[in-house]
Amino acid sequence: MTPQGNAANSGQDSRRDFLKKSALGAVAVGGLSLSRSAHAAGSDIIRIGMVGSGGRCSGAAANAMDADPGTRLVAMTDLFADRVQSKRKALQNSKPDRVEVDDDHCFAGLDGYKKVIDSVDVVLIACAAKFHPMYLKAGIEAGKHVFVEKPHAIDPLGIKVVNEATALAKENNLGILSGLQSRFHPAYRETMQRVHDGQIGEIVSFEENFVRGPYGNTARPHDTRELEIQYGNQYRFSWLCGDDVPQSLVHNMDRATWALGEVTPVKCHGFGGRSTSHNLLGDVFDHNAVVYHYANGVRGYAFCRTTRGCYNENSSNILGTKGIAFPVHGRITGENEWKFSGQSESPYVAEHREFLKSIRDGSPLNCGDYMARSTLVTIMGQLSCYSGQEVTWDQVSKSEYCISPRPEECTWDMEPPTKPDENGVYPVCATPGVTKNI
Repeated sequence: MTPQGNAANSGQDSRRDFLKKSALGAVAVGGLSLSRSAHAAGSDIIRIGMVGSGGRCSGAAANAMDADPGTRLVAMTDLFADRVQSKRKALQNSKPDRVEVDDDHCFAGLDGYKKVIDSVDVVLIACAAKFHPMYLKAGIEAGKHVFVEKPHAIDPLGIKVVNEATALAKENNLGILSGLQSRFHPAYRETMQRVHDGQIGEIVSFEENFVRGPYGNTARPHDTRELEIQYGNQYRFSWLCGDDVPQSLVHNMDRATWALGEVTPVKCHGFGGRSTSHNLLGDVFDHNAVVYHYANGVRGYAFCRTTRGCYNENSSNILGTKGIAFPVHGRITGENEWKFSGQSESPYVAEHREFLKSIRDGSPLNCGDYMARSTLVTIMGQLSCYSGQEVTWDQVSKSEYCISPRPEECTWDMEPPTKPDENGVYPVCATPGVTKNI
């Protein structure tokens, strides 16, 4: 991977100038001007830009271009210049009429996000989750609409930044779209509506599973500087990804919170560790389990594992007094049997279609409240797994704990937060019973 600290500044953009002038003094230039100038029929161009050039951000860009024929990808950045070039080429090959990223709008390094934000109407953020809150807030402060991938933060302090960005977006008529795409899945939506209508009776418990093999690269790269190894393999390092409860179970816990009517747990206890990953790149746990307690007596059981050669399952199971709902399968069993028979659609495309339409209509979606809530539920669980202690919602909501270093303190030349021993093995990121984090 080729790092790049600086890139050419973007040139004058006549459309951006037009949008700024047409805002008529509005505080949020991007929000008001775009909604005024964009045509509901989709004939006007909405410029999108990627912050992060991995598979998820390039996927989000492709989804947005599929969702709205008036979108154009015009800017890209990543910590590594070669990733930008690789994804630009791939997207140009797949969507040659939609990708308009010239060399002057290919950025790299830790400040590339600022240049993308300056160049676009809608910012797509999908990179190391540590940086998601900071980049989201920067986009909103610049008057841009923002898509941000899950998890939306990795610690309680990051959630506070997300909440600040959400409030600012509401004040200035700006949109925030969450990568929690379950909320836009037709089968999930109908299942949840039936749950809310009482088809499974009163919810008594839920079981959430995301058990699979490990994310990303697991072999240690050769001839690469240690910090670049960690920056380039975000899923393997807890200080960048927040580990697997917020990274993976956030989808599941968002569905559970949705089913419960956005009620949050009063407390949780969790346990986890690293059993077989001692020979893999990174310091993350390879298994976690969390039990969530709710004020009405409901208990939820959530499990994730990232170990090769084991049983895999991705499921949500909502248990009620009259039946069980399986949102992932669009099915309800029990007294009131039901199976989804509607038209299926990719939720990844559907969420961008609804988001971009809402921007064109002048009433942009803002998913900030539920995405922060669901992410904090998983952060709460991960902190319990790390510390081995019971964690309450009150504690985690008030906490300003941050997994160091803070995102704004990260540089290209800093000392890595963790280092391998002489055998290339990293110390485990936390020790239950010893680690303090609330």
